[in-house]
Amino acid sequence: MISALKRIFAVKELKEKIYFTLMMLLVCRIGAYIPVPGIDSEEAVKIFQSATGGGQNLFQLLSIFTGGAFSQMTIIALGVVPYITSSIVMQMLMALVPSMQREMRENQEIGRRKMGKRTRLLTLCLALFQSWIYARYAYQMNISHPGIILSQMTEMTMFGAPVLFFIVFMLTMTTGTLFLMWIGEQITEKGIGNGISLIITIGILSSFPSIVGNMIKQMNLDSQEPGQLSISSFVVLMSIFVMIIVGTILIIQGQRKIPLQYARRVVGRHEVQGSNAYIPLKLNYAGVIPVIFASAFLMFPATIAQILGRNSWLGSLASMLAPGSWTYTVVYVSLIIFFTYFWTATQFHPEQIASDMKRNGAFIPGVRQGKPTQEYLESSMNKITLAGALALAIIAILPTIIGKLLGVDATISHFFGGTSLLILVGVVLDTMKQIESHLIMKRYDGFMKKGRISGRI
Repeated sequence: MISALKRIFAVKELKEKIYFTLMMLLVCRIGAYIPVPGIDSEEAVKIFQSATGGGQNLFQLLSIFTGGAFSQMTIIALGVVPYITSSIVMQMLMALVPSMQREMRENQEIGRRKMGKRTRLLTLCLALFQSWIYARYAYQMNISHPGIILSQMTEMTMFGAPVLFFIVFMLTMTTGTLFLMWIGEQITEKGIGNGISLIITIGILSSFPSIVGNMIKQMNLDSQEPGQLSISSFVVLMSIFVMIIVGTILIIQGQRKIPLQYARRVVGRHEVQGSNAYIPLKLNYAGVIPVIFASAFLMFPATIAQILGRNSWLGSLASMLAPGSWTYTVVYVSLIIFFTYFWTATQFHPEQIASDMKRNGAFIPGVRQGKPTQEYLESSMNKITLAGALALAIIAILPTIIGKLLGVDATISHFFGGTSLLILVGVVLDTMKQIESHLIMKRYDGFMKKGRISGRI
């Protein structure tokens, strides 16, 4: 391991990218401790804990995703959820609107720029809307539990609403989200790994010390009396923890190899018939993106419903979509399967692969070139995508179900549950894969000598 780290930091360009990424992530974590002006973060945490009531809900999941920033009402309390939501919407529009598809086909560079600009504008609108909802919720909570908002912030009113508080709250949180979005783009461009995914990952990891402390406290090791978390439950939870890590690695790196043959190939001065080449079709082409998209998709409407009140139909919707409920589980699994197919359809292009194969004289044994090859690739990808999506969904919900059956605290089951752990493992694998690519370019043997990440031969 030490020699692998030496190889990494021996490459100047890679070392600079890693340092840049770490510095940007450190800035993100600093923002998680800066409260919105006029907010008492300590009182906010107390109210948040009483509002969650010890049960499983989207407040806790969102707080884990933001590294506790949501519960403390800090400047980055919304995290990157508005950006992810806007990305989902724009990806769907891209698949449904022919004019946007035409723009991307005619000039991919200009098309990507327009897509990025539209995504940012939609992120701004969503962040303003979510921050307004959150400000309204904070103001209502301050009425029943005074002390969250400083009295000076609520003195200036207009139409019965504290205008100064709403303006400061909304602008601060919206700016925080846009700043996180900018940091994520900078990491993707100048650092290592996917910036947005790394921001979510660092938020999840920041909750690890408090979760471990909570587990030790609930096991009640200093007393003869049994604790809230029993030893048997702890062993089962850790076993599932290991199983999820292994399962995630197998799913993300699993692939089906479609063999290729070449009608005529010339290597040097010799003509070679046949080849050991193949097309690797990933078992889960989308990685952990479906899990992130499904979580963000559920967080947005359900969190708004919980904040606006439990007595309305929106409150009933929030109760139905509380993590751990059967409704939430069914919707969550359906969304994971949908986004797996959706992302695969937008990123995997069998017609282009079939065209390139025909141009290079390659063919799949027993399959004609052209349209039959395209249909064969589509059928093969659909079959393995279904298997990958179902496996991903099972891993995502299994720990939550087991945790509920064992009576494990919601904060622990959320962290060691499938959602958080799938994202952690998936992002770490993707980042290590990029590091290995840089090392291979510099003629090193990669980050790991055994169990290579990128499936190299």
